[in-house]
Amino acid sequence: MNRIRIDPFVITLIGAVLLAYFFPKWGSRQSELPVDEVASVGIALIFFFYGLKLSPDKIRMGLRNTKLHVLIQLSTFLLFPLIVIAFYPLAQNGESRSIWLAFLFLAALPSTVSASVVMVSITRGNIPGAI
Repeated sequence: MNRIRIDPFVITLIGAVLLAYFFPKWGSRQSELPVDEVASVGIALIFFFYGLKLSPDKIRMGLRNTKLHVLIQLSTFLLFPLIVIAFYPLAQNGESRSIWLAFLFLAALPSTVSASVVMVSITRGNIPGAI
């Protein structure tokens, strides 16, 4: 019988959402906790530990994978915005145009590198390519 394994990252993510819900002041400017510094250190640690796992040859191979990088750039900055632009005729009034514009910005902005690396890592994908 196969057991469903829940990834520890997902559990940690749910824990972070619960912490933010019960302690919203921690993320504000008035907080005693330096959230900006903690986030910067956390992102640096993600890259550091993933970098330790990769050999220099794998990193060079990931950087040389031009087909992957061209595909990602074209899909992020051309395909996704064009898909949202196709829905512009449905935005008739001011409120729906505002929502459409929000989706256009969302479609045109790439995800953060740290989020991409974590998601690719969870799926056991091409980590050098994600970095």
